[in-house]
Amino acid sequence: NEGNEYFREKDYRRAVIAYSEALKKNCEDPELNAVLHTNRGAAQFYLGNYRSALNDAIQAKKLKPTHLKAIIRGALCHMELKNFSEAIAWCEEGLRIDSKEKKLVETRAKADKLKVNIKAVQPDFSTRWQGRAVTGIDLLCERNIKLVLEPSNEEEEISDSLAELSIDGFHSDNATGAKVHLDADGNLNWPVLFLYPEHEQTDFIAAFHENSRFIDHLMVMFAESPPWDLERKYLPSNIELYFEDEERAEMYKLNPEHTLLQVLQHQRYFVKAGTPTVLAFVKHSPFSKKYFSGKKVHRL
Repeated sequence: NEGNEYFREKDYRRAVIAYSEALKKNCEDPELNAVLHTNRGAAQFYLGNYRSALNDAIQAKKLKPTHLKAIIRGALCHMELKNFSEAIAWCEEGLRIDSKEKKLVETRAKADKLKVNIKAVQPDFSTRWQGRAVTGIDLLCERNIKLVLEPSNEEEEISDSLAELSIDGFHSDNATGAKVHLDADGNLNWPVLFLYPEHEQTDFIAAFHENSRFIDHLMVMFAESPPWDLERKYLPSNIELYFEDEERAEMYKLNPEHTLLQVLQHQRYFVKAGTPTVLAFVKHSPFSKKYFSGKKVHRL
């Protein structure tokens, strides 16, 4: 009930935490657990945590294979992650249950079209931001954010010469197709990639508000242990975040209380391909000790 109330108030972060607490009660009613996973997945979806939302949809479908809401949510997650073939499969599974489900029919048609022509999902940036190119560059200059473009021939660093940066460079595509964008309040929302070297896993946040703290996202992402964390070591209080200065082969340890903007403004942080990236490790783990052996580490 608390989760539903937070969801109605659009406080999705607290909704995720509430639904997670409910799931920890280990209720023996599979239908109720399916609803909790589906609801938490919906909250994760609106936070832009599409991978976590998809995991919840998968769990809900396992508990109740005919749960259409979970199937619809899973299909929508695959659409956001640009997994069009998987989105089609989920839609077809749902349409076998209800052949007239409007959302599935629409999503199935859209996924089929985008699978054939993936470029259709990427709006033309010059049209979308027509007349605002200078504004976009100025936003980075004002924030002292440094970008690195990665042309096919050699890497080109963009720092002081941001005025010469092409719009396509500012909005470089990443693997999911998500792009940094300006919200109605004039704040930047970035696609951010979390890497877990010990398990060769990743998490992706499609819209990380520049003034959001890392700890707030960790609380949501790890409200429940991910399926690959068999030892349940990845707890918000037990995770350390770093970024790598590849040029100097040095590591920087982040303060989880810092916002994304504070990290991006660091003099040695360079955003590559339009997507900020951080590495996550478990404190004092044998893997992290070995990983950092011989490396110079700075604290922010």
